[in-house]
Amino acid sequence: MGLIAKPHEMLTISNLDYRIEARLLFEGASAQIASGWKVGLVGRNGTGKSTLLKLIREEITHPTNDGSIRLNQGAKLGWVAQEVAPTDETIMEVVLAADTERHALMQEADTAEDPMRIADIHTRLVDIDAWSADSRAAEVLMGLGFTQADLDRPTREFSGGWRMRAAIAGVLFSQPDLLLLDEPTNYLDLEGAAWLEGYIRKYPHTVLIVSHDREMLNRCVTHTMALEHKKLTIVPGGYDAWLRLRAAKYAQLESQRAKQEVDKAHLQAFVDRFRAKASKARQAQSRVKMLEKMQDISIPMAERTVPFHFPEPGDKMAPPLLELRGAELGYGTDASILRGVTLRLDPDDRIAIVGTNGQGKTTLVKSIAERLPLMDGARVTHSKVRIGYFSQDQLDELTPGETVLDHVRHAMPKETPIAKQRSTASQMGFSHEKVETKVEKLSGGEKVRLLLGLMAMEKPHILILDEPTSHLDIDSREALIYALNDFKGAVLLITHDIFLAEGTADQLWLVKDGKADVYDGDLQDYRALVLQADRNKSDNSQKKTKSEPAEPAPKLNKADQRQKSSESRKAASGLKRKADDAEKRLEKINAKIGAIDTDLSRPGHSSEKIQDLLRQRADLAAEAESTEIDWLQAIEDYETALNA
Repeated sequence: MGLIAKPHEMLTISNLDYRIEARLLFEGASAQIASGWKVGLVGRNGTGKSTLLKLIREEITHPTNDGSIRLNQGAKLGWVAQEVAPTDETIMEVVLAADTERHALMQEADTAEDPMRIADIHTRLVDIDAWSADSRAAEVLMGLGFTQADLDRPTREFSGGWRMRAAIAGVLFSQPDLLLLDEPTNYLDLEGAAWLEGYIRKYPHTVLIVSHDREMLNRCVTHTMALEHKKLTIVPGGYDAWLRLRAAKYAQLESQRAKQEVDKAHLQAFVDRFRAKASKARQAQSRVKMLEKMQDISIPMAERTVPFHFPEPGDKMAPPLLELRGAELGYGTDASILRGVTLRLDPDDRIAIVGTNGQGKTTLVKSIAERLPLMDGARVTHSKVRIGYFSQDQLDELTPGETVLDHVRHAMPKETPIAKQRSTASQMGFSHEKVETKVEKLSGGEKVRLLLGLMAMEKPHILILDEPTSHLDIDSREALIYALNDFKGAVLLITHDIFLAEGTADQLWLVKDGKADVYDGDLQDYRALVLQADRNKSDNSQKKTKSEPAEPAPKLNKADQRQKSSESRKAASGLKRKADDAEKRLEKINAKIGAIDTDLSRPGHSSEKIQDLLRQRADLAAEAESTEIDWLQAIEDYETALNA
C-alpha cells in the first residue's frame, strides 16, 4: 500500500488499475471510506470484488499503474482467511486467540519478571477490556449458532462449515479497525445472518462487506460501494438506495443525450444550409467546430442476466403431491433427528423451512426427496411424482474433466442433435465458448446454474432447493425469484436469504427441538422471534455468577392485590402512551421516506440533488430504526407492566 490515509479516512483507493492476464478488472477506480462507515461492496459475479479485498489486505500486489490503496496509519485490518483447523483446541480457545494483542499480553503476563513491564501489561489489559473477553467471545459464538456446550468442544469435532463460523467469530471478536467480510452469510443460517446484521450495525469501527444478500445490505450498511464497468462509486444508504441513484443517473444521462441529439441536429442543419454561402461561411465553420468538440454522452450498457426457467410438468397431479405421516427422520437408531413429522405438499405450495442450523432442515428435505430413508412412519406420494433436488453438496457431484456440454448431453436422449444440446446449454446461461469449459473451471455461480438447469430438464412437480443462492449475485437471485414464481409446481426452500424467501414463500415450516411443524406467522414474525431469543441468550451468557436459592414470594392479601393491580394499571397507561407516541413518530418518518423515494424516481435531478436526497433518506432510515426499537421496547414494557 505504501501511503497512509488521512486520519478521518479509514481507506482510500486512488486511480487503481488492475488486470488478471489479459482481463482488465479496474480502470482508474477510486473511492474513499471514512472511519465508522459500514460499506456494502456490490457488483456482478466476476467483476473483481474478492480481488479488491485481496488487494486491500496485500494478498496480491503489483497494480498495473501508479494507483494506490491507502489504509489509515496504525489501523488494524481483520478478515477471515480460512476455516479454523481441526485440532484439540476448543472453539472458545481459538476465538480468544484471534485477539492477538490480548493473547500475547496474557501469555507474557505469566512469564514477565520486571515489575514495570508487569504494570504496563496489566494497564494495557485493562485498556482493551481483556477481563470481559470470555463473555464477549461467548456472545459472538452463540450469536452465530454455537451452544453453551459447544464452547468447550475441540474444533476437530465440528464440520468445515461450523469451523468457518468459528473463524468468522474470531475476526468479529478481535474487533479490527477495518473489518473485511466476503460473503459471510454463505456459512450462516437465517438466524445467524439476522444476528450478524445487528452486530455489524453496532460494530464500533469500519466494515467493508461483500454480500449478495439484498435485505442484509439494506438493513446494516451506511453506504454502498458499487463495482461496475471497472469503476467504483460509493453512495449513502443501502442497496435499494444505490439502485434508485443508478436509475436516476441513467435517466438523467438519457435526458442529456436526447437534448444533445437535438442540439446536434440544429447545428448540422445550419451548417448544411449555409456552408456554401460566403456571408455565412464563418458562422457555419464555427458551428462545425462546435459539433467536433461535442463529446458523445454514453450510457453504460446494462449487463444482461440470463433468466432461470423451470418448465411446467407435463402431467398434472391431484393434491396432495406428497405427505409425511408420523415420520421419524434421521441417520440410524442413535441418530434420530426429527420425530412425529406429519406434513403435506400440494401443487401450488411455496414453503420456506426455517430453524437454526443443526435442527434438521436438511434431514427433512432429504427425507422428502427420498435421499434418506424414513426410520419410521410413512411417506405417501404418487408413483409418477418427480422431485427436483438441489443442495450445495451437489457442487462436488459434477464430474471433473467433463464439460458443461458433456453434462447436458448425458441428461438428454442419445439421439439428440448437437445443435439442440448447445441450445439447451445456452438457455441455462452458457455461451458458445463456455459450454466447452470443464466443470472444475466454472465459478460457484456457474455450477449452480448448471445444476439448476439439469434439474429443470426433468420437469419436476416439486422443487426442493437447499441454499440455492450462496454463489449467485443479486441479479441472478432476483431472476431465480421470477422463475420460482412462474413455476407451476410446488417449491420447498431452505435459505438464509430473506429477500428470496419473502419473494417466493407464502408458508413457513419450523424445524425445532426434534419437531417439524407448520409455523403460524410470516418471516418478519419469525425474525422478530429470533432476535428476541438472541437478546435473551446474550443476557443469560453474561449472567454467569452463582445465584442464591430464591426465597418464596410472600402471599398478598386481597387489599394488597388490589393496590398492586391499581399501580400496574397506572404504570401501564403511561407506557401505552409512550408506545402509541413512538408508533406515530415511526409512521411520520416512514411517510417522509416514501416522499423522498417518490422524488428520487423523478428524472431531471442534478447529481448534487440526488446525493442530498439520499443523505436525507439515510438519516431518516437510521431514525426509523431507532424509533422502531423504542416502540418495540415500549410495547414490551407495557405488556410486562400489565402482567406485573
